[in-house]
Amino acid sequence: MAMDLPPQIRERTVAKARTLLEALPFMREHHGKVIVVKYGGAAMDRAGLATSFAEDIALLQSAGITPVVVHGGGPQVTQMSARLGIETTFVDGLRVTDAETLDVATMVLAGKLNKEVVGTLVAGGVPAVGLSGIDGGLLLARRQVAPDLGFVGEVVHVNAEVLRTLAERRFVPVVASIAVDDTGQAYNVNADVVASELAIELGAEKLVFINDVPGLIGPTGDLLSELSAQQCLDLLARGGVVEGGMIPKLESAVDALRAGVKRVHLVDGRVEHSLVLELFTPEGVGTMITPDAEVSETSPGPQGGAS
Repeated sequence: MAMDLPPQIRERTVAKARTLLEALPFMREHHGKVIVVKYGGAAMDRAGLATSFAEDIALLQSAGITPVVVHGGGPQVTQMSARLGIETTFVDGLRVTDAETLDVATMVLAGKLNKEVVGTLVAGGVPAVGLSGIDGGLLLARRQVAPDLGFVGEVVHVNAEVLRTLAERRFVPVVASIAVDDTGQAYNVNADVVASELAIELGAEKLVFINDVPGLIGPTGDLLSELSAQQCLDLLARGGVVEGGMIPKLESAVDALRAGVKRVHLVDGRVEHSLVLELFTPEGVGTMITPDAEVSETSPGPQGGAS
């Protein structure tokens, strides 16, 4: 006959079981769905957080979810540009990209960083495959003209079959945000925009932005746990509330929601397992953005990670 466990050990064991059971409805809800994850910020820089991210992606795949990863790397491009004596300029959170900067961005994003992300995922048991928007004609772009930022592109077509082919064979695509036009000219494209375009084309259930901020901070300095697409546009229009890199995130979030993506989440990559916490717990850990009809209150409210 098995001996009874000491009360403290039994209590810890039961608590673990409860945690797993609480996650079960959220896992069922996401099973068979595509989730696009834009991976950036501190999680890319710190080894422990990168390992945590790989474990989260492995759990998503094990739960029957199809994850697609799009990675940023703006800080790393800026650092490499500085080492090479190339000045960096931004307009509304978007990098001005001359020919030299495009070379640096391609080298860092499609080369070094892409392989680092893939390597971390593979080490975590995820069969990841790295590619850029150039590979297989995944992202067809044209030069952005308003404003003209040099070799910065806007996506005009997504060849999603490239990603579907990989996903059907249980590979996790890891996409660097370099695109190409029909003449073969490469363009730097904002990774938030790429993630949104992929989520739209793949019919993703959710789009998750992992960055180095807690989520969306409102006018009073508080974290907004839930808001609608229209409320995002209202904040953008106010000026001075949303700045820098958060501008393209919110614009991309609204585009995704209005094209049929069910939810967009902004989570803090500095928190271990933030992706799993946001998707598989009732509280969530960041900001959830919903279609317009689903949020009637303007004040921040409690957030359900999978709701």
